[in-house]
Amino acid sequence: MRVKKLLDSIGRDVDTVSPDETVFDALALMAEKEIGALVVVEKGKMVGILSERDYARKIILKGKSSKKTRVREIMTSEVIHVGPDQKVGKCLSLMTKKRIRHMPVLDKDRLVGLLTIEEIRGKI
Repeated sequence: MRVKKLLDSIGRDVDTVSPDETVFDALALMAEKEIGALVVVEKGKMVGILSERDYARKIILKGKSSKKTRVREIMTSEVIHVGPDQKVGKCLSLMTKKRIRHMPVLDKDRLVGLLTIEEIRGKI
């Protein structure tokens, strides 16, 4: 199965956040949506991803304030992503190897979806 077919079945909505938002506001959005990560978008382009893991390792463990810290300060900038024509099995392998749970899908430079490891495992 290809990623585009999986996205057709699970949906293409992606929750995003600006790099200039506070980490606290980003976490509030994650809690409201019951999700574990947000894609960081600036001027229509993906510039990073913010996950609960980023928060735990870069805010909590370092004693920083989520209300004073901007998303850009702790987001993961080098985001592992795939295209819509990628095979889903390859995505799962890559996610397992890189130990990530969320993978944006880009069609050229346009964000078209977000895969989670749970969604992939549920469809394979």
